Amino acid sequence: MNQPYTGLKSFEDLRIWQEARELRNDIFQLVSKFPSEEKYRLVDQLIRCSRFVTANIAEGYGRYHYQEFIQFCRHARGSLEEAKDHLICAVDCKYMDDNTYISYKIRIDGLTRKLNAFINHLKSKKEQR
Repeated sequence: MNQPYTGLKSFEDLRIWQEARELRNDIFQLVSKFPSEEKYRLVDQLIRCSRFVTANIAEGYGRYHYQEFIQFCRHARGSLEEAKDHLICAVDCKYMDDNTYISYKIRIDGLTRKLNAFINHLKSKKEQR
């Protein structure tokens, strides 16, 4: 097997997963204040895409191959962008203000940059094999 991070015990040790988990938990708290009629619409979508970020990082870690890990990290990156779009919808619907959106956008953009750097790191490790 080619576990990219043999020194780690679990995906939970990955800083990128930890930061995505914090974001996921904060989004869950945020949407709890949205109107109840959005429970099966915008709330559900935001919860799902924030969960997909951490889930894809975890699944990629468990695949034990660089290329598969890279692919799952790309899926996680797509889910971050999806979350940003749903947050824009929340602003447009007046469920949150612009400042709240900006703080989440900054976090998502930062996490996306870190995920891109992580993907590049995995690519370089794959090429070294």
